[in-house]
Amino acid sequence: MNIAYWIVAGLLALFYLYAGGMRVFRGRDQLRPMMAWVDRVPLAAVRALGTIEILGAAGLILPPLTGTAPWLAPAAATGFVFLQIGAIAVHLTGGDRRITLNVGLIATAAVAFWPATTWL
Repeated sequence: MNIAYWIVAGLLALFYLYAGGMRVFRGRDQLRPMMAWVDRVPLAAVRALGTIEILGAAGLILPPLTGTAPWLAPAAATGFVFLQIGAIAVHLTGGDRRITLNVGLIATAAVAFWPATTWL
């Protein structure tokens, strides 16, 4: 079970570190080709979202690794599920029907939740 968690959580954390880092450090013009929704959202909200993604990635990895506050890992996985539900809503309200990645991230975060509870 631990190996499955580290594979799933590691991949999920890498994705969110990359995506969150882009949202925090890149400008709106650099994000627009990849994320059409950035023009409809204030830049401060985009930066906050990136920060939340980076913190969530740390929440998936650091608590099980250190043994401190193990409840944070399933909480981070649950947070990513809700984050992607919101992302799907933003995509659909903007007329963007490309939500396959979001659905895949929901499934991956849901899969990460179950083995994350082994540390509780």
